[in-house]
Amino acid sequence: MPAPMKVVVLAGPESSGKSGLSAELQAQFGGLLVGEYVRYFIECNPRDTCLADITEIARRQLEWEDTARGQAPALLILDTHLLSNLLWSRTLFGECPAWIKQALQARHYDLHLLLRPEGVAWTDDGQRCQPELGERQAFFAASLDWLTRHGQAVTVIDGDWQARRDQAFAAVTRLLEES
Repeated sequence: MPAPMKVVVLAGPESSGKSGLSAELQAQFGGLLVGEYVRYFIECNPRDTCLADITEIARRQLEWEDTARGQAPALLILDTHLLSNLLWSRTLFGECPAWIKQALQARHYDLHLLLRPEGVAWTDDGQRCQPELGERQAFFAASLDWLTRHGQAVTVIDGDWQARRDQAFAAVTRLLEES
């Protein structure tokens, strides 16, 4: 009998290395990688995102995740999940559609790799909006607080790019060895 699917989420503030690290994890361990829908949304809608967009962005992110879950890979790597939608909505608009928190809590994730903003430079890619380290530290703290309060498995990833890679690889190796 094959081992059950393991789901790893990369979480944390912008420009902390989630997308690059998720691609490295897939290259090392295989599995399926689900990207960040909001990037696609912004490319297709070159304007300021508004509160009314949050529901579409979150629903599409879930669709991408559910499509991948339906393929039942041994490892599912999520470059983001609804926690980012929830926190960004609160950060940008002061509120978040209630269904997002409920949907997030209803899903199972085996491991969250939470990336600290310190140790790597912020990079402007035309979509990011938190160049100040203090803003990214607050987003990290809100992420850690939510994950901790909701009993989620979290490994904090920090340091330079190599240290982040080494820590993430070690955490995923431990997770896969638990099967």
